[in-house]
Amino acid sequence: MQEIKAFNEKRAEIYWWLSSLYAKELTEENLEQYHSAQIRSFLTGLGENADLKPSIDRVIDALNRLIDREDAQLELAADFCDLFLKSDRDSALPYASMYIGETGLLNDKPAKEMEALMQEHGVAVDEGLNEPADHIAIELDFLGNLIIRSNELEQERHIEEALIEQESFIRQHLLSWTPKFSAKCQTLDEFGFYSAIASLTVAFLELDCTYLIGEKRLRI
Repeated sequence: MQEIKAFNEKRAEIYWWLSSLYAKELTEENLEQYHSAQIRSFLTGLGENADLKPSIDRVIDALNRLIDREDAQLELAADFCDLFLKSDRDSALPYASMYIGETGLLNDKPAKEMEALMQEHGVAVDEGLNEPADHIAIELDFLGNLIIRSNELEQERHIEEALIEQESFIRQHLLSWTPKFSAKCQTLDEFGFYSAIASLTVAFLELDCTYLIGEKRLRI
C-alpha cells in the first residue's frame, strides 16, 4: 500500500506540473529551472518509459533550441498566447467544450460537470486562474488533487475504488477531448514546445489509464 501511495505522489506531481504549463506563460526564472540538471534529470527519467519517450524527446529538443532562441522568454510567451488565447480559428483553445459535442464555448456542459465534481470533492479553483472549469489546467489540477486525496484512505479496497474513479475521470473528462486538442496544437505551434507538451499530456494520460486498470505497471 505504501508503494502505491508513493507512486500516487509522483503521478500527482506530474499532473500538477502539466497543469502549470497550461495555466500561464513561463517566466525567465522558470526557463532557468528547465535548463537545470534537476529538471533535465526528471525529463530524462520520464523518457525512459517507451510510451513517453517520443514526446519527451520533443520537449527536450525544444528546450535545447530555446537556449539559442533570441528573447527566448518573450518568444515562448508569444507562442503561449498565439496557441491558447486567441480565437478558435487561430488557436487550440484549451477547453473541453471546444472539442466535445457542439463546438464552441457556448456549450457549457463540460464546465458545469467539472464545477459539480469539484464541489462534490471540495476542491476550489486557484483564484489566479480566471478560467471556466473545463480548462485543461483546471482539469489536470483537479486530477492531481483527486490522486493525493486517495492517499488518505487506509483500506486497500477503498484505494482500489479510488484508482478506478481516477481512470474513469481521465477517460470521461480528459481523453474524451485532449487528443483533438493535441492534434490542433501540432498544426499551429511552429516552434514546437507547447505542441510537445500537449503530445506528452495525452501520452501520459493514456499510459496512466493502463496502470489504473492494471494492464501494465507504469514506471515514472
